[in-house]
Amino acid sequence: MIHSVTDLNFKERVLASSLPVLVNFEAPWCGLCKLIQPTLIQFYDRWDEQIKLVNINADENFKLASTYKLKTLPTLILFTNGRIVDRLEGFHSKEALRADLDRMTRKATLNWQIGEKAMPMQIDWRLVRTE
Repeated sequence: MIHSVTDLNFKERVLASSLPVLVNFEAPWCGLCKLIQPTLIQFYDRWDEQIKLVNINADENFKLASTYKLKTLPTLILFTNGRIVDRLEGFHSKEALRADLDRMTRKATLNWQIGEKAMPMQIDWRLVRTE
């Protein structure tokens, strides 16, 4: 299940989460936000055990929208161990979104598995084979 998060429970549900969390900042009037929702649901079904997906209404949670300096909707921000590890703004195509979500998830789960005390490393995901 995809949960809604607010200013009041953001720290508990996102920053303190034991799993990586993909935050989907959206708004009811945002057509692109509605367009990506089916892809996000497919993504969630695929990665359910390894990552959490939450929605935040940017209009109703202005403090969070301001804190994370939203410039456009939808904006997806991936948190691991309470830190931002990736960010995706806007929407280009379903295929590009799927590829970006998979890349972000691999990055988050790798960071999560090695822990926050490990030395950060750069990985060129274009060179990594997934199949």
